[in-house]
Amino acid sequence: MPAEPLHSAGTPQRSATSKPPSGSGASAIEVRRSTRRRRTVSAYREGDRTIVLIPARMSEAEEQRWVSVMLDKLAAQESKRALGDTELAGRAERLSDQYFAGRARPTSVRWVTNQNTRWGSCTPAEGSIRLSHRLQGMPEYVIDYVLLHELAHLLVPGHGPRFWRLLDAYPRTERARGYLEGVVAADRLPHPPGARDD
Repeated sequence: MPAEPLHSAGTPQRSATSKPPSGSGASAIEVRRSTRRRRTVSAYREGDRTIVLIPARMSEAEEQRWVSVMLDKLAAQESKRALGDTELAGRAERLSDQYFAGRARPTSVRWVTNQNTRWGSCTPAEGSIRLSHRLQGMPEYVIDYVLLHELAHLLVPGHGPRFWRLLDAYPRTERARGYLEGVVAADRLPHPPGARDD
């Protein structure tokens, strides 16, 4: 997202730089407050830092909520733009190394367009993992969760306690599952006539 220039008199207020949630793709976050900014919030990457621009009047809780929202939006834009099959396979390898000590080694990882009722699938006998194209554009932590879910199936075929213990290592499992459940629930809501692009 392009940054909007800060036009306030004097130097904009800045919060302390902090570490982002894991999986956000940046090493630090800097929040800049502006008295001229009334309602809009924007964010952009600057090297390994994420800059979030917010109105000066926002509370600490609103700031935290908006930082999280903007990190998700940036991550979604970046994953949509950057992840082809080769990058997806590389990401799976890094996730396996980080969370499963490299024990889950797929033979192939790729996007597919024929999975409309599931987010991903794994064939342990072949070592192949397929992710639904519907995940493209979702936040990175959601894609990472689905990749880890399928990687875990290379180690444990079913969804028993041992399987879920493997996924407990990923700190954003519950958040990612909640995100995906929200997407499914939103798809089931009735849409007013003319509200959907057909």
